[in-house]
Amino acid sequence: MEFLDKLVLPQSSEHIQLLHYMLILVLFLFVPFISVIFGGTALSLYFRKKGVDENSKLYLKFAKDVIDMLTINKSMGIILGIIPLLTSVLVFAQLLHSAEQSTISYLVAVFFLVTISLVLIYTYKYSLSFKNIFDSIKDNSEDPSFAQEVEKFRRGNLSLSMKSGRYGLLLLFLALWLFVAAITLATYPEEWDSQNLFFLLFSWKVLLRFIHFITTAFAITGAAILFGFFYWEGGKKIVDEVYKEFVRNISIKITFAAALFQPLFLLINLFALPGNALSSSVFSYSFIALVLLFLAYHYLYDMLKNSYVKFSGHVFYILLFSLLALIIKDQLAMSNVTKGQKAILIAEFEKYLSELKGKEEGAAEINGEEIYKVRCEACHRFDTRLVGPPHNQVLPKYEGKTEQLIAFIRNPTKVDPTYPPMPNPGLKPQEAEAVATYMLDHYKQGKGK
Repeated sequence: MEFLDKLVLPQSSEHIQLLHYMLILVLFLFVPFISVIFGGTALSLYFRKKGVDENSKLYLKFAKDVIDMLTINKSMGIILGIIPLLTSVLVFAQLLHSAEQSTISYLVAVFFLVTISLVLIYTYKYSLSFKNIFDSIKDNSEDPSFAQEVEKFRRGNLSLSMKSGRYGLLLLFLALWLFVAAITLATYPEEWDSQNLFFLLFSWKVLLRFIHFITTAFAITGAAILFGFFYWEGGKKIVDEVYKEFVRNISIKITFAAALFQPLFLLINLFALPGNALSSSVFSYSFIALVLLFLAYHYLYDMLKNSYVKFSGHVFYILLFSLLALIIKDQLAMSNVTKGQKAILIAEFEKYLSELKGKEEGAAEINGEEIYKVRCEACHRFDTRLVGPPHNQVLPKYEGKTEQLIAFIRNPTKVDPTYPPMPNPGLKPQEAEAVATYMLDHYKQGKGK
């Protein structure tokens, strides 16, 4: 988006790495919070409707307690919801600057949808408190006409409450779907040319990730309910043993059921990543998330079997750290597939830096080794076969023929039928020259040893 492009600053490789760390941090604030907001609102609306239909005070109390507990207060909605999301938009704008794709536009739309949905959900939350006030006034009023007026306001408040909750949940559902689509798009560069939002939303990659996100949201929500009722500050003082047992059972079942299929979704999403997104770190953090999930299953099964809640805090923290491992895994995958984009940003930074130092335009020194590492090493090594052949096998024919190597780098053609065709790396003439010089120098140094 043009107005965000104007805010983008040139980035060195260190700055880009720092942006990825910042993105991990803000997503770790935003994703758990928005997950419990979504899951808590859905559960509250469900049990509220069920309580009204069955005239059950137990369901109605649970509906109110859940939304009160999980939304915390309006300040937390801004601190953990709005601000981290806005920050992530700005960070993505920096990382994907000049990339011709729609992630930033989608995230801006997500920001407005989430903001509106949070306003509606907090309206729903506070309207439940007004309902109790109206009920109390009506029950203690001796004036029939006044009681009728109170009943009129009570019904209006009930209508506003249900509508704001439902519309807020619907908008948040759409916002999260679009959020997952935007994040997925950033991790699949081959999809950048596709600008069709409908096909993106209904692509199997996005749908699978979205289902994974929703089930994770309910797992975190169930664990947060257990944490809030039975662990935080010693737990809530629940006098009614029937209500306490109901909260315990429903929370454990929701958490266990939602977390049950997490390993399957995780593995499918992992192996659906592009080949250049995979690395040992991506697999390591996926493994950590799996181990933590199985540890959470152990505690949940123990709690369900023995009817106690002493592991409520353990389950909540374990699922949070599992989610953090998944967020880091996704950021590492995105970092791997956008190495070419990073090389462009680094080259722009070097040009900008040279201009600040008073050098002629375009005379910035280009680091061929750095460009090679971020643009070429995903597919090539000097002495190891990866996607492409080892460079030590192909560089001998380019000794003394630097210009030919530069031409091939800028416009590669298929040479060896046993390897896939090399994609055009999109390097500028000076960048291709720097890379070619580095490759030949590195090859000659290795040959001389």
